[in-house]
Order: sequence, then structure tokens, then C-alpha cells
Amino acid sequence: MIRPRVWAWLALVAVIGVVVVLAARATGRTWPWSSHAIPKPGMVLIPAGEFVMGSDKVDPHPPKGFVMLKPLYVDEHPARKVSLAAFWIDRYEVTNAQYREFVQARRVVAPPFWENDQYPEGAAEQPVTQVRWDQARAFCQWKDKRLPSEAEWEKAARGSDGREFPWGEAFDVTLANTGMGGDRKALAPVGSYEGGKSPYGVYDMIGNVWEWVDDWYGPYPGNTASSDHYGEKFKVVRGGGWEGIHHDSPTQYRAAYRFFAPPQVGLADGGFRCAKDARK
Repeated sequence: MIRPRVWAWLALVAVIGVVVVLAARATGRTWPWSSHAIPKPGMVLIPAGEFVMGSDKVDPHPPKGFVMLKPLYVDEHPARKVSLAAFWIDRYEVTNAQYREFVQARRVVAPPFWENDQYPEGAAEQPVTQVRWDQARAFCQWKDKRLPSEAEWEKAARGSDGREFPWGEAFDVTLANTGMGGDRKALAPVGSYEGGKSPYGVYDMIGNVWEWVDDWYGPYPGNTASSDHYGEKFKVVRGGGWEGIHHDSPTQYRAAYRFFAPPQVGLADGGFRCAKDARK
């Protein structure tokens, strides 16, 4: 027969357990016994919760004599709070060496700049490029992952405080491979810019290569602006590439900046990284 004192201790333990579970659900924290607290090799856990997505910026001086595919800032409107469940995201962009494993294992077509299914010498740790959206998705699925949503990508890049760049509010040409300064005139090995990582420790969210995300390019909720590019025509790419878009401006390297590309085309300065639900 269980003594009253033992019953009291068991009841206390049960109450504490319920409180811990409820607190975890309310705050998005992880605990040692939760499935998504187990580290995923090469990935960073982005905690559940709100972050600021988009911006309310306007362009006071639209450029003259230069044709742009879209007006600045408009597709970022409005700035709003978005709540996401916890998720994992790759710490680095997918490299040529990693993609070659996929090419060999699944016998898929290699990127067009490779020769005999082999990337150029010395490029093993550079991000893979010229990969179509569906090929990027297939690689992630092969790894039991997926492409990140646009919202997940932006949160991983700018944190929960709505900062302009992964490292803070001011653009710094030395913290990302943007082609706007310095001696580098080509792709960099992933993780080359320690000071440019995001608040969560994710590297190269700005510069090096544009990155495919899962979403079709379209207006944000509450945005009434129209565009011929909206709809299921183009997929969103994020982060900016080392070649820029042929004009020197840090605008495209902001964490909120959006761009788009045909999903059936592999970009010369475009790559990707993968994500994964936290509870898988």
C-alpha cells in the first residue's frame, strides 16, 4: 500500500510535468527530451515565435535612366509580425561536394558547368549553382528535408528584431560576398564570412548566391500593389548573389529584399539551402 506521503510526491511530480509541458508550448522552448532538441548535423534550430517580416520602406528617389524589373520596397509591404513554429535550417548553402553525392546516388543531371559529373577543381566547398528549383527541392527531399518557406528564410536571416542585415542595421561590404568591394570576384567557400552570420548563427544569408525558397512570388497579405510577375510564374529567390543585379546598391542585400526567377532556370549565381520541420 502506497503511503500518503508518497502519493503527495507523485502528485507534485505530475503537476510539475504538466507545468513544464505547458510552458514549453507557450514559449516555443525546447527541452532535452523533445524531438527537435536533438541536434541535426549541419543545421541550426530556429526557435518558435514571432518576427518582423517585410518592411514599410519607400523609395524617395527612384532611379532615372535605369530600367528595373520591379520598384524598390513595394513587394515588401507591409511590415508585419509573423509567427512560425520551430524549424531547422542548413547552417551553410549546399556545396558542390554535397550536390555531387546526390548526382551520383540518384543519377540525376549535373549542373551544366560541370564536366563528366564533376565540379571544377577547387570548387568543392563553394555553393552549387545553376540548379533549377525542382532540382533543389529534389535534393532536399533526398536528405529528408525541404526548401525553406520565404518566411522561414527571412526569420533565419534577420532574427526576431527586424534588423536590416543579418549582422545589424548598417551595410558592411566586408561581411558578405556581394561583388561590391574587396578582392573577391567570384564565389566564396561557404562560411567564409564569420562576421556576417545571422543572429542564429546561419552563414551567407546575404551574398554569395541567391537562394531558392518554396514560395511562388506574390504579394504579401495586405499589399494592394499589382505586378505582372505575381502568380504561379516565378519562384522567390532571396539573399542576393555575388554578381549583384548590375548596379551597386546595398538595397538588394537587405534581409527583407525579395526577388524572383523562373523555376525552370538554374541561375548562374543562384543556389539553395534546405530546412526541416523541428519535430521530424
